Amino acid sequence: MELEKLKKIIADTMNTDENEITLDTTFTDDLGADSLDVFQIIMGIEEEFGIEIPNEEAEKISTVGDAVEAIKSAIS
Repeated sequence: MELEKLKKIIADTMNTDENEITLDTTFTDDLGADSLDVFQIIMGIEEEFGIEIPNEEAEKISTVGDAVEAIKSAIS
């Protein structure tokens, strides 16, 4: 469920197709995201899931899978 919501956030932010996003998709290499794009995605995650991802944790997020793990750890 986290992945589906996350894909929608990423697709909306990056103007890309949700079906092209997998757990292995990297924000910078595969999606061409810059630091502002990644920041917007993280803000979208925090808003959608009602969580806060600490900056040091956010800096480690480079793939969609990393973001899913950050969401799971923030929720639990």
